[in-house]
Amino acid sequence: MSSDWPLVEREKEFRIIEAALRGETNACGVVLTGDSGVGKTTLARHVTAALDGGVRWVAGTESARSIPLGVFAHLVGPATSSDPVTYLAAARESLLSDGNVVIGVDDAHLLDELSATLLHQLAIDRAVHIVATVRSGESVPDAVTSLWKDNHLTRITLSPFSKQQSVELIESVLGGQLEGLSADLMWEASGGNALFLRHLVEGARQAETLRQVNGIWQLRGRAAITSELASLLESRIEQLDDSVLTVLKYLALCEPLDIDILGDLAGDEAVEEAEIAGLVRILRDGRRLNVQYNHPLFGEVIRHRLGLASSRRLRGKLVKALQTRGTDTAAERIRLADLALESDVGVDSGLMSAAARDALAFANAPLGERFARAAVAEGSGFSAAEPLARSLMWQGYASEADAVLDRFRPEDLNEIELIFWGGLRFATIFWAIGDADRADEVLEMLQDKVTDPNLALVVRGFMSACAAFENRIDEAIALSEEVLDSADPSPWAVEFAVLGGGLARAVAGRGDEVAALAARARVAETQTDGLLRFPAGLGEILALTLTGQLDEAATRADRYVRFSNIGQYVGWALAGILVSVVELARGDSASVGRRMEQTLATLDSGNGVAESWNYPAMFYVVQAFSACGRTDDAERALRRAHTKYGRHIAVFGPMLAVAESWQQASAGTVSLAVETAVKAADDARRTAQFAIEAEALHSAARFGDPSGAQRLRELAGMIDGPLAGLYARHASALESRDAVELDLCATEFERLGFRLSAADAAAQASVLHEAEGSRAATVASAAVANRLAAECGGLRTPALVESAQPLPLTTREREIANLVAAGLSNKEIAQRLTVSVRTVEGHIYRACTKLDVADRSEIAALLLKASSGSN
Repeated sequence: MSSDWPLVEREKEFRIIEAALRGETNACGVVLTGDSGVGKTTLARHVTAALDGGVRWVAGTESARSIPLGVFAHLVGPATSSDPVTYLAAARESLLSDGNVVIGVDDAHLLDELSATLLHQLAIDRAVHIVATVRSGESVPDAVTSLWKDNHLTRITLSPFSKQQSVELIESVLGGQLEGLSADLMWEASGGNALFLRHLVEGARQAETLRQVNGIWQLRGRAAITSELASLLESRIEQLDDSVLTVLKYLALCEPLDIDILGDLAGDEAVEEAEIAGLVRILRDGRRLNVQYNHPLFGEVIRHRLGLASSRRLRGKLVKALQTRGTDTAAERIRLADLALESDVGVDSGLMSAAARDALAFANAPLGERFARAAVAEGSGFSAAEPLARSLMWQGYASEADAVLDRFRPEDLNEIELIFWGGLRFATIFWAIGDADRADEVLEMLQDKVTDPNLALVVRGFMSACAAFENRIDEAIALSEEVLDSADPSPWAVEFAVLGGGLARAVAGRGDEVAALAARARVAETQTDGLLRFPAGLGEILALTLTGQLDEAATRADRYVRFSNIGQYVGWALAGILVSVVELARGDSASVGRRMEQTLATLDSGNGVAESWNYPAMFYVVQAFSACGRTDDAERALRRAHTKYGRHIAVFGPMLAVAESWQQASAGTVSLAVETAVKAADDARRTAQFAIEAEALHSAARFGDPSGAQRLRELAGMIDGPLAGLYARHASALESRDAVELDLCATEFERLGFRLSAADAAAQASVLHEAEGSRAATVASAAVANRLAAECGGLRTPALVESAQPLPLTTREREIANLVAAGLSNKEIAQRLTVSVRTVEGHIYRACTKLDVADRSEIAALLLKASSGSN
């Protein structure tokens, strides 16, 4: 094992131990209790290492337990008397000969009776200070127990690390971000146990299942453990009876397992013994009792011990036992298929095809691929090829998915097969490959060949989704209505109609209409594709957010997160995008930045395809980084977003432009940011994205430009929800320089949950109050702005920066002064702002006059000082 693992600080416990060992408490020391590996010894040694004076450590062991005064024998030499009293006296004299000393006792529950008695006497007399560790659940000598029962030692029970502590520890070792899904898996597998966590990380690195993508560490595959930890756990396993070991073997291959099936296979008494030993636990699932490991790492050790032949044989027995109970549910089919694949039972291609579709319904694309490949290998034809291509598409292997579908000719398929073939081919070419022209050809072919009215509705659903993503908003809504207003559309028709119609209505400002669509999607999605619900859900979350219903939006987004927990990394990442829609509106930009970095790394297939599904993450991360002041990171993210943009995701164009305006503002070019935001509003208006138009005009107002006030007042009467009206009030107050109204807008923004918008309004109010000479009002507004900015993670926007640096400059002068402070030359500033060098020089001259400084270097020094003073 490497020695570069840092100590996770337990400040409260550290202080208690240190105070006791320094004689600052009534107790003469502490005893640390907790599970094995929780960090008792590490913490105790860390505290004693910081103490002045001597520390004498001893450790209880099974071998020394039978030797009187065993752990202290090396301190007192060979016994000179058979009288325990005399021997104790000699040991005491030896221990106290060095004066004030701290005695450290590791695994005090393993002390022999005489050693425990000596420790007890030393504590009673307050002759030394003691720090001892005791493993929970072990039999402890009475003399040791009385140490804390009689208040000689303070007892501290160490709990496992929290998830946050575990993540901080892993990230400090890896030197980079840990993906949230991987953090969940590793924390659950380790139970927060420090020792287990360390071995899990080291084992995963050795097995190369822990990898770094785009700076984000990801765990893919089973949680591996080191051979060292396996040896530690095997010492307990080797003491088990064969019957109990058989129980553990079956659970290692299939967990959880019905208690009756496990009892039939391994024996009821063996199951009972395993439960009594604390190796397994029994949980109720409805009327069924399921058995599972008490700690998942034991399953890893058992799997490691199982040979291939034994594993195949046991899996075969499990398959036969489960077959007798039936496979009526998707979960049962998936479990049976998983066991059968590596058993001594023949592969059932029908089961594999069905299990592949079941896995995809649960959003588990890798598992769907595994089953589908097995079915294809058995020659199952299109029924196996379709889920194989679908699982490959979702994982980003677009070319391979397209190649699988290319093996089939449309004229050889019946209409139902043609719908699945054509729909998947369209989705792969359009969203995964990004070739809108080829996708159009597929849709045209389906329109020509599909004659069944119900199946034709599915094609109309495809067309609605296509129109929405190509930013043909009105057409997407009309096609969606055609499907949803029909008598009995199929679940697939509904799902795609909601995907297109929901997104189109949300950006068009018709968000109140989306709730009914989302309700229908929740019925349909149980019979379609588990991963399709995430992009279809974007319309629902956007609609709620753009109509100011942030609490409801968060509740709905959490539903997608909960569903993603039963799937794999693709669903987890896509659910993160939906969460970030809400978090960004609330001003939680730091959280959005971290989450979207992980999403992009998780979904990065590395094969250069157009990532349509995760495209919102590309511009959300730009906006989040910009608000956090991470200008360079925002610029890099923006460049990537531009390279991926195309007709297949044109609907996101105005939102991308809004994000670009925030990056420009973060870089100090506020006038350019205003221009970009106004242009984004014009583009949104031209394509009927009226809700996004309002967002763009509001961004411009937050940058200091109120010119969109009249249009915002018009939009307030056109789009659903209270936001456009509030945006109009904000811009109008800025236009009329009404500081009091800006304060009221800030209050209303905060009430709705839009904290960063509230902070900007309050910051702008403070600047106007300052200009009017109203000191009390200035301080009050600034306090609101600073509080809200702090709640959002200490963010920096143009309004917040200006209120923190109340300099007597015009907007253009401040912009150029900021660029001077950033180190740009006059020529570079002129190029960035698209003005002449002479114009830049003129603004710098006037800024010098107003600020009473001599030259541009003194401007930079003044602004840098003001900036550092405001942080």
